[in-house]
Amino acid sequence: MLATHIRHRRWKSVALTTAAVLVGLTTPTLTATSAAATTTDYDSTYYKNAIGKTGASLKSSLHTIISSQTKISYSAVWNALKVTDQDPNNSNNVILLYSGVSRSKSLNGGDVGDWNREHTWAKSHGDFGEAIGPGTDLHHLRACDVQVNSIRGNLDFDNGGSTVTNGGGSTVDSDSFAPRAADRGDVARMILYMAVRYEGDDGWADLEPNEKVGNGSNPYMGKLSVLKAWNEQDPPSAFEEKRNQAIYDTYQHNRNPFIDHPEWVEAIW
Repeated sequence: MLATHIRHRRWKSVALTTAAVLVGLTTPTLTATSAAATTTDYDSTYYKNAIGKTGASLKSSLHTIISSQTKISYSAVWNALKVTDQDPNNSNNVILLYSGVSRSKSLNGGDVGDWNREHTWAKSHGDFGEAIGPGTDLHHLRACDVQVNSIRGNLDFDNGGSTVTNGGGSTVDSDSFAPRAADRGDVARMILYMAVRYEGDDGWADLEPNEKVGNGSNPYMGKLSVLKAWNEQDPPSAFEEKRNQAIYDTYQHNRNPFIDHPEWVEAIW
């Protein structure tokens, strides 16, 4: 059983929907408001050396904290995803990233109709492949439909594009991919976790977000401005929080700090 922990979220409104009902007024152009501070049970223990910091100092502290982890093999990822990505409404299924489809855990593989292991930070961006470390880090690996995974490929993330077949509302163009709205914040927080966890001091490339698409084999992932907006627009869900807890309790024993503290995205970048 997963350890119980208490969260206290205080988010500022992003949508400001009440403006829409003010008849006769011209609606101004709205921008996303930064997430307010959150608190967790881990602030006085796991995150104690990061609390109160911002910018490079916060990023460095979080890197030190989350770099202490247990690593698993790529083959072990299959069974781990059956736990971390389990459908809360059907324990025989997993929820697939990008499409939101619930699919039988037994259909893991490489054929049409199967689900496989999606590297949200594309493994070619930094050339880490499937090696133990960034290639097997559960904080960015998700169950995903084989065909949708193939369509995403190693594309960077950005808005726009054409609808992906069976993609749940995801879109794609020649140089970028956008997940369905319900997964955009998840993807942003996974990408930014990788950028903090892998800083080039452990034999792997220094992974960093940037403002480009088409990053290819360079250790970069774009676009940072879009990822920041997605983090604001799609706050952490119960599914995402439970997943973070399972990885911490059972597998890697480290956390994605941007699920616990989404406001740290703006504090660093």
